[in-house]
Amino acid sequence: MNGSRLDLNLLVSLDVLLAEGNVTRAAKRLGLSQPALSAQLKQLRDSFGDPLLLPGARGMTPTSRGDALREPLREVLAQIQALTAGARTFDPATAEQTFRIVASDAIHHTAGALLAARLGTLAPRCKIALLPYDGARTQEQMATGESDLWLGARASMPPNLRARPLYEEHFLCVVRRDHPLAARPLDLDRFCALEHVLVSPTGGGFRGTVDESLAGLERSRRVTVSLNSFLLVPEVIAKSDLIATVPARLARAWAQELNVLAPPCEIATFTVMMGWHARAHTDPAQVWLRQQLSTLEEANP
Repeated sequence: MNGSRLDLNLLVSLDVLLAEGNVTRAAKRLGLSQPALSAQLKQLRDSFGDPLLLPGARGMTPTSRGDALREPLREVLAQIQALTAGARTFDPATAEQTFRIVASDAIHHTAGALLAARLGTLAPRCKIALLPYDGARTQEQMATGESDLWLGARASMPPNLRARPLYEEHFLCVVRRDHPLAARPLDLDRFCALEHVLVSPTGGGFRGTVDESLAGLERSRRVTVSLNSFLLVPEVIAKSDLIATVPARLARAWAQELNVLAPPCEIATFTVMMGWHARAHTDPAQVWLRQQLSTLEEANP
């Protein structure tokens, strides 16, 4: 590699190009024209002595050399960002920054919405974008800095992210206010006899955590409705005899419109984590963001 021809801006561009696999999208993210980024890509190819990315059916595909550069490049950029972060400060009263938080709709309803509601008081010139979880795409966004924070269950948190617990969650059941079973505690027989709603974020699933718990008791339930969003649950439950088992914070938020019941068996709890890339670990704005989420959660358990 001809290192004398390589500068930091080119490394940043290569990082984004590898993430996007598309010159047009990468140029937009970098705030460059497409010809300018194409010229940078030529410089990168000359410096590394490798094409790095080649045209493919769906954009550009990294060569073996390009693919091997992904993680080392991100680590180098993270270290550089950490070095410069110490010289920066973050004043929430005057800062103008957009924070991007990725989570499921249930976790956004619980945690992201709290911060969004208070942002005007906490940091009046800042903005917040609550983004949906999108599998591998979300992991790529975290790696490239396109997203700042990922809120998700411990089991889903990628090992390459730094993480810490935000809150512990358990489950409650909800039925309509005048449901025949609403006036008494649920027992296991009645619970299994009902028709159930299940939320499958990826769509179309009919088995989940509740079914695993019931299987341990050699029991089962009948899931007749699969939804792709927790926010659809109240509307479906309010107009039917169906029952849904949902995260407790959601159930309590719906207590004025639905009847909330304890499940008749033990269902595994889960930990919601905050995850962030190493490059954001010491950034003052990102540290502030994580502190605010933790503080708001502690005040609103």
